[in-house]
Amino acid sequence: MRAIEPWVERPLAGFVEESGARITLLMTGAGQVVAQHGFTRSLDLMSAAALGAGIVASTREMARELGSGSFGAIVHQGQQLGVFLAPFDLPAASWIGLVVFGPETSLGLVQLFFDQMVDGLTRAAPREAPVRQVLPETFEDELNASLRALFGR
Repeated sequence: MRAIEPWVERPLAGFVEESGARITLLMTGAGQVVAQHGFTRSLDLMSAAALGAGIVASTREMARELGSGSFGAIVHQGQQLGVFLAPFDLPAASWIGLVVFGPETSLGLVQLFFDQMVDGLTRAAPREAPVRQVLPETFEDELNASLRALFGR
């Protein structure tokens, strides 16, 4: 498990242990990775983050067009793997959780422990978003530092 923000580690570790999730990804609403468990390649991680954020944004827009507010979590269930994708709000930001789980657990357990993780993140989260100016000349260095933090390299 790797996390860029240290306050994320304990709630995420509890979720992974209790839920039996194979892969877990926490990201901002824009798809910036904050923490992950189970990914071994940065390309897979970045692809999953981009796709997850895109799916949530598309679903949110569809709900808005239909006048239904929000659809909440998105679940895809296959014979061997399931995917749970859910946006959630923290005190200073909106995040997305992507969870891949197998037959050793159930959607109900994933949802239960995901909700508990979100509660833990909400309690641990800073109340105000840190002020960070992302400058184009530092983007590559920041991206590489984040990838090193997430993959321990």
